[in-house]
Amino acid sequence: MPENRRGLLFGIAAYGLWGAFPLYWPLLEPSGPVEILAHRVVWSLLTMALLVLVLRRGRQFRAILRDRRTTLLLVVAAGTITLNWGTYIFGVNTGRVVETSLGYFINPLVTVLMGVLILQEKLRRLQWVALAIGMVAVVVLTLDYGRLPYVALVLAFSFGTYGLAKKTADVGAVESLAFETTVAAPVALGYLVWLGAAGQAHFAGEGWAHVLLLASSGVVTAVPLLCFGAAATRIPMTSLGLLQYLTPTIQFVLGITLLGEHMPPERWIGFGLVWLALTVFTVEAFAHRRRQLALIAESTAV
Repeated sequence: MPENRRGLLFGIAAYGLWGAFPLYWPLLEPSGPVEILAHRVVWSLLTMALLVLVLRRGRQFRAILRDRRTTLLLVVAAGTITLNWGTYIFGVNTGRVVETSLGYFINPLVTVLMGVLILQEKLRRLQWVALAIGMVAVVVLTLDYGRLPYVALVLAFSFGTYGLAKKTADVGAVESLAFETTVAAPVALGYLVWLGAAGQAHFAGEGWAHVLLLASSGVVTAVPLLCFGAAATRIPMTSLGLLQYLTPTIQFVLGITLLGEHMPPERWIGFGLVWLALTVFTVEAFAHRRRQLALIAESTAV
């Protein structure tokens, strides 16, 4: 099988699995969102530690500890991804799957906005148009919900910050997530110990099936990450960028069909504006890339 096709299949697997997460987290109830988050962190640490050993990434992991700048960036990444995971679990397990999908739909726009505010990047005209449409969409959805869509906004901004920290750190996916879970695990483990001492833990009190489901959260976290890493090395970033919309699309469809979430007309308008903004953003990005490639080809020919 050609490498490009293998990469595409890995990418579809990664984003497809992330999209199916709304079907997994409710299985871990009656554990609450914070308890589920703590288990996810602890079991992810064990899974990633095993992967570091199996894939022989120990040298790369130790290199993180020797570089203070990289360490600090990944500590920020650990905090933001923990916030992102917790918010997502809360959203899914409280019947807000459609709103969680909104967070990942608007994430590319939030990433661009963060580039302007933090990195002082200059936007092209159509990028500004896409951002403006996205902001109008948030206003429309705020009026519809009667509140800010805070689950979506926290997901978008936490994941945007996480991506920025990871990009700046420039560390491999396996060893970086192993480090991030190492940072978060002591707090998570401490919470689980406290919960058990208070008699409020659900780990061992709901049967072996519940124990296995909670323990599987580490594998559930690692598998799509490995698929994503395999895809990123085989297909262009433009293809990977388009595939990222697969996750929120699956989540949105699950929310309005299988999970039966209500979508009033105003919410459809808000989502329609988000999709319009993403269309403008994506088309502009492809057009800009074609212009850049044409300029490179022209200068090479000369």
